[in-house]
Amino acid sequence: MKGWLFTGAHEPLELIERDMPRPGPGEVLLAVRGSGLCHSDVGRMDGTLTPYMPKKPPIILGHEIAGIVIEVGGGVGDYAPGDRVVASGTIAYCPGRNADGGYATHCLLPTHCLVPLPGTVSFVQGAAATDAGQTSHSALMVAGELKPGQRVGIVGLGGLGMTAARIAFLNGAEVYAAEPRREAWDIARAQGVVALGEDVRDLAQHGLDLIVDFAGFGTTTAGAIAAVRPGGLVVQVGLGRTEALISTMELIGKGVTLRGSGGGSKSDTAAVIAHMARGDLTIAATTIGFDDIPEGLARLERGGVVGRIVAALD
Repeated sequence: MKGWLFTGAHEPLELIERDMPRPGPGEVLLAVRGSGLCHSDVGRMDGTLTPYMPKKPPIILGHEIAGIVIEVGGGVGDYAPGDRVVASGTIAYCPGRNADGGYATHCLLPTHCLVPLPGTVSFVQGAAATDAGQTSHSALMVAGELKPGQRVGIVGLGGLGMTAARIAFLNGAEVYAAEPRREAWDIARAQGVVALGEDVRDLAQHGLDLIVDFAGFGTTTAGAIAAVRPGGLVVQVGLGRTEALISTMELIGKGVTLRGSGGGSKSDTAAVIAHMARGDLTIAATTIGFDDIPEGLARLERGGVVGRIVAALD
């Protein structure tokens, strides 16, 4: 098998070749068919998130994985060779963070993180569902406790934010968004967003019940607290910065709840895939090849990517 090995912060990924792994009890061996690129891996490579990694380098990154089961270990009864699956990571366990992940041709995965992928949903969309989908769904529906008819603000229309806007719309919310890149606005309107601004404070006039910050640059967190209605809820997802300076006067004076949300659960991933299977949701994704994964991460670092980047493997 081949893989892109992360050896440490500020070091380029190293293309390696090693023997094919064999699944142990409760594991499957997956032939990777779709591997999504995430900005969190850029943060690991530039050193921002490296100290928070459960497994220290060297490690194969990549936690947005879809593929075909080609071998099962002992005690595995729910999956068989030929099954199409995705890997749904959680805070407790996530491939590419706790163990080698999906920037590889093959990947070992425990069955507890697998979700079936219907034949009507592509591997590219399945890979995107595991992070852009799962994280967005959990932030809105679990941490955000979204209810039909609420006014919801989305900060940042990258892969997660754009997906969240669509999920919020599908679940009956009136959706607003803040995004300085105007080239993303028309796409957002097509997802159901009714009004946009360049800064989250531009949305204060709409009396938002819930704001989910997918940018996380500190100023966006503070802006969300300022823009949400009194008694409203702000859910923090983005980690553009690992610290934020906020107005505790506004937080307390307005009675705002600030809640963190990272990742999600298998049920979130399954709900997103169900939307995809019904044709309600398509996550905007640019496909690249396996050999292009390092350059794809460099594109994420440079910024300007609309939607997700997914490596499609034959």
